[in-house]
Amino acid sequence: MSSESAISDITIKAEATGPALTPQQLIWRRFRKHRLALWGIVGFALLLTFITVGSILVSGQKANEVDLIARLSPPSQTHWMGTDSTGRDIFARMIHGGQISLIVGFLAVLFSVSLGTVIGGVAAYYGGWVDVVLMRFTEAMLSIPSLFLLIVLGKYLGRDIQTITIFGQSFSGSVGIVIVVIGVTSWMYLARIVRANVLSLREMDYISASKALGASDIRIFFRHLIPNTMGAIIVSSTLGLAGAILNEAYVSFLGLGVQPPTASWGNMLTSAQSFIQRGAWWMWVFPSLFIIITILSINLIGDGLRDAFDPRSSRHL
Repeated sequence: MSSESAISDITIKAEATGPALTPQQLIWRRFRKHRLALWGIVGFALLLTFITVGSILVSGQKANEVDLIARLSPPSQTHWMGTDSTGRDIFARMIHGGQISLIVGFLAVLFSVSLGTVIGGVAAYYGGWVDVVLMRFTEAMLSIPSLFLLIVLGKYLGRDIQTITIFGQSFSGSVGIVIVVIGVTSWMYLARIVRANVLSLREMDYISASKALGASDIRIFFRHLIPNTMGAIIVSSTLGLAGAILNEAYVSFLGLGVQPPTASWGNMLTSAQSFIQRGAWWMWVFPSLFIIITILSINLIGDGLRDAFDPRSSRHL
């Protein structure tokens, strides 16, 4: 083969492969290959649109407005999703209950991610007795059933808190309690994931170079170690969000979470259970459906992110 034909073959291959992609572009390219994850984004975007636009158009007062004449009315033009046992509009309560469920989920995940990242990262970075103490504490927390912790903490933690303010809006104090309870009971797995990542990263040459240049431990931790574990943190946070929303539904359904009259999807199911056999199907179908759609959408997005951040993913570029 002549040199000209060899050069031509190399040029054709270079054009076929295209320009080099950045890590972010590679992640996005892998994510786009995950069709179910894209459907998850669509479902979650529609849900957020429903809650956001609905909360603008329908006031919170409407969600708690009692109309005994219209109690247990099926879906109609007046009440699109029917009414509950006290005549409150379920459509309005679905909107504002969804707002509560998502706020609880996001803030609980933020709390648990912050706690798990710091504990796992500090344990791995310093090692020695710090690692032993923090990891034994993590394992002790893991040995206690999380649902048991949720129930106990939800029952005895801060019942005298009347109201809290989140993003400029006032909510029942029980909302803050649920956020703290879910956050305290869901950080352990992330702590172990972050620890495993930091254990391998701390031996890298750039960490040694940073120490030699006099960088402080805090700078190394937040400037170099945490950003390089961000992929695992994002995936864990996404999947943790689904778990947090589901846990809120658990404790609210048991009567230990968000307290009436504040609506959440979980306590709406609690109100519905006494009327299932009386044919009031709309009282439990709509909250159940929205919980299922939310959890499914978030889990699909989490699966897509997990494959996108994994360079050994079976979904080839």
